[in-house]
Amino acid sequence: MKNLVKQQPFANRVSAVPQSFIREILKVAADPSVLSFAGGLPNPEFFPVRELEESAAKVFQTQGAKALQYTVTEGLHPLREYISGRYRKRYGLIIPPDEILITTGSQQALDLIGKLFINPGDNVLLERPTYLGALQCLSMFQPTFKEVLLEDDGLSIDQLEAQLWSNPIKLFYGIPNFQNPTGIRYSLQKRLDAVALFRKYETLVVEDDPYGEILFDEKPLPLLYSYLPDQTILLGSFSKTIAPGLRLGWMIANKTIIQKASIMKQASDLHSGNLAQCILLQFLQDYDFDNHIAKIKNAYRIQRNNMLECIGAYFPRSVQYTKPEGGMFTWVKIPEHITSRMLLERSMKEKIIFVPGDTFYASDPDAHTLRLNYSNVDVYKMRNAMRILGKLI
Repeated sequence: MKNLVKQQPFANRVSAVPQSFIREILKVAADPSVLSFAGGLPNPEFFPVRELEESAAKVFQTQGAKALQYTVTEGLHPLREYISGRYRKRYGLIIPPDEILITTGSQQALDLIGKLFINPGDNVLLERPTYLGALQCLSMFQPTFKEVLLEDDGLSIDQLEAQLWSNPIKLFYGIPNFQNPTGIRYSLQKRLDAVALFRKYETLVVEDDPYGEILFDEKPLPLLYSYLPDQTILLGSFSKTIAPGLRLGWMIANKTIIQKASIMKQASDLHSGNLAQCILLQFLQDYDFDNHIAKIKNAYRIQRNNMLECIGAYFPRSVQYTKPEGGMFTWVKIPEHITSRMLLERSMKEKIIFVPGDTFYASDPDAHTLRLNYSNVDVYKMRNAMRILGKLI
């Protein structure tokens, strides 16, 4: 008898959401014998395990069951005050706590933005290439994606103006500091030029900044939010600086947007984990966050230097690559005779994995690009693996 399987009545949006190649390849990375350049993973050696353990114990000692109860949707007020103070100290920005919403990682903030602003068919402008997680999340709302080429110092201003002039753009999403996947940081001039265009065309800007604290040598550049606070939604995260397992990030925007986003969040998860917020806040109150970040920056700088040295020593001279001033990634363009998928197939036989660059494009992917993560790879193992990759290219 023929086996009949009932078709599931999935919503139309389900088919619009691409599978995350990174999530799938990380299953391979679970094998301890595999060396992974694939994930955007912070180095667990710098997770403040002891400090968080002590913070958790103190929370239970001082708050007890209160830390296990429901809390407000917007997030703990003292935690939002801390974030506000951090922006005042780092950028001179005055951001009231009621313009900050604590989210379950900055990924949830993207979901809330999609729910708030994107109707099917709306034009959403992205960097080319762009963060895969944003591409996956925003696809659920069935927009029409438009793209702006990333140059060595940020957005192509000519392409940006052409897109804004020719299309009714609902919002722009970008990562100006040490972009994922390329590691590129917008120059000050590119920031000023882009801001002038966003102001002219009254474009809503989503500025994702998970890597801004991981700055190796230079001083921080002004955020786009600094110039356009009423037009910009600024996203941040503790995942890259403390621990991704806490799943805590934030959204900054004007009060009207935050109020609407809070309603969307109530419908989604009521609030981000109260216990995690309490432990994080205790950590931030009891320990020197700047000293903690300094350790991460020093280590990642060494790992970045090692990777760039390896590319120069072992890869063909025809290979092009970015030289990030912070963050966790470098972006490589390989010769035309081999695609990144072909290279991955070969490297997996050597138990080395990375993410092919074609996954980071909304359209017309470049099959000869790849993203390499340097933050979570031992420098000695990295050198041997990069030598093998160079031979395979």
